[in-house]
Amino acid sequence: MLRGNAIVGQSGGPTCVINGSLAGVIRGALACRQITGIYGMRYGIEGFMQENIIDLKKEGAGIVDMLRNTPSSALGSCRLKLKEEHLAPVRAVLEKYNIRHFFLIGGNDTMDTIHRIEEYCKSTGYELQGIGIPKTVDNDLFGTDHTPGYPSAARYVALSVLQAGLLARDMKKVDQFVIYQAVGRSAGWLAAASVLAKKRPEDPPHIILMPERHFEQEKFLSDFEACYKKYGWVSIAVGEGVTYADGTPISASRVTDKFSNVEFGAMGGTSAAMMLHRMIADRFKLRGEFQVVESLQMCGADRVPAVDKKEAFQCGVEAVKLVKEGHTGYMVSIKREKGREYKVSYGTTPLKEVAIKAKPMPDAYINTEGNFVTRAFVDYLKPLVGELPAYVTLKAKKAVR
Repeated sequence: MLRGNAIVGQSGGPTCVINGSLAGVIRGALACRQITGIYGMRYGIEGFMQENIIDLKKEGAGIVDMLRNTPSSALGSCRLKLKEEHLAPVRAVLEKYNIRHFFLIGGNDTMDTIHRIEEYCKSTGYELQGIGIPKTVDNDLFGTDHTPGYPSAARYVALSVLQAGLLARDMKKVDQFVIYQAVGRSAGWLAAASVLAKKRPEDPPHIILMPERHFEQEKFLSDFEACYKKYGWVSIAVGEGVTYADGTPISASRVTDKFSNVEFGAMGGTSAAMMLHRMIADRFKLRGEFQVVESLQMCGADRVPAVDKKEAFQCGVEAVKLVKEGHTGYMVSIKREKGREYKVSYGTTPLKEVAIKAKPMPDAYINTEGNFVTRAFVDYLKPLVGELPAYVTLKAKKAVR
């Protein structure tokens, strides 16, 4: 293993447990004799190039421990698209601070950043170990059973759809439908998580729309009408990235971020939930609500499952183990063990296999109609989210005299 300083950064959107992974890296690095200093980059790779670097050894043990219970990104984040002209300045800062161990916590764009920096340093003769630590509420990273942050966001979605569904059910004489929009540009993992709210056919959600299936307006309106006739109200969960067959987002947004990704719900655009609301109101003349909570799914610390907190921290610890063993160019991965009891182990996936690409939901997790999920997905999700609270429904027996 190389001897030198380590640096860790956070990138992209936060999660409720991303700071747990940061704590895991710090704890692992403090116990590693080959790591002489532990630095943190403020505001990701953008701050790093500006030498906005802090000494994490000067943070107290109590602060590091409390990171595991603190949402958002304690180091600060960024969404800078790394360009070729950035690579030489990045290497210069690495060399200046004698950084030999490079950790980034993030999603697929982040893994691309580490991969490119690690490859550039290799090609220019600078010895550097680069390790990625998975993070995303979207759960769309290849090479891992799931990502830290997804269980918490999934629980947030399931609880929100459950509670909003109870409200919609009881207010159906006023508003006849409710639409919940979950984040997920290319994959429906979060919208699909709403299924855990359902215990009976009449429970929410009634329709789930995921980016893995193209949107057909007439089919959707037909499905809606059938649910409305059956229950007198309708609960819909939709992923923000749902598109028509030609690839046009139903949000119709044309605003993009620095990675050329469509900014769903951004200024100048609408949202998928808003467009669905318009379709339903125009066709059936019904009242309804739509809920677009955006980043709240990424920071709802009161809804974190214990498994998510534990695994996020361990992913940080495992990242340090990898550099201690001499590895580079990998992302830490979570592997689910076979068997009825939920157990995981930790492994690796090459960064080049994770970078940029988004992992969709498998076909086996989506029903043939494309408007709901299967039992296989419920079995996959339930151990991550845990049990939801139980609520009662009145028997509502008619009074007699």
